[in-house]
Amino acid sequence: MTPRFLAVLIILAILGGCSTTTNQPAGTQPAGGMAAPAAKQPTLYTAKDCFGSMVNLAKRWDPAAMPFHLESEVNAEATGQDGKATVWRGYFASRTRGTMKTITCSGSRLPSAPARGFTDTPEAAYAATVPAHMFDATYFLVDSDKAYATTLDHGGAALIKKDPKQPIIYSLDWDPKKKEIQWLVIYGTSGADRQGVCLVNARTGAFVSAGK
Repeated sequence: MTPRFLAVLIILAILGGCSTTTNQPAGTQPAGGMAAPAAKQPTLYTAKDCFGSMVNLAKRWDPAAMPFHLESEVNAEATGQDGKATVWRGYFASRTRGTMKTITCSGSRLPSAPARGFTDTPEAAYAATVPAHMFDATYFLVDSDKAYATTLDHGGAALIKKDPKQPIIYSLDWDPKKKEIQWLVIYGTSGADRQGVCLVNARTGAFVSAGK
């Protein structure tokens, strides 16, 4: 093999290597290159995932503070199915102060959503009906995912089959007449546009009633 022929082979090999790199499909990341960062995902919570920390924050505000309402929010990140939401709001009141405040638990990434983590509002005077709805936090035993599962056996499954993206909101409240803590599970974005509702005992998990 002559030196000239050997030189030609070396040049062809170099050109071939350049061609291989240049002809990579568009968008292909070269070896050792940095991949684009993955989009950050929202965090979905059941009610109990948030409630314990809400209670602790309320006790720091006033050791005698008690909850009187807990609710979920439907948004583009979570429809409320499986008992989960990216935003929950707990309402707490203090009889000694005569005031209330709202504590929000957020795992949302939406620009319009509350900041991630826990935030609260300034205290404000509460309505005269609030004390009758305050309850002992230890009565809340049945989480929102269990309440959701109960609703499926009482009309919920049919609504989910009809609309796989069916929005669902959850409201935890004390019934002063029955002296029980209950989940009101609404199939809809509000009571006005509901497709169905279900009441579940939040202390025992028992089905209470269903309707529209």
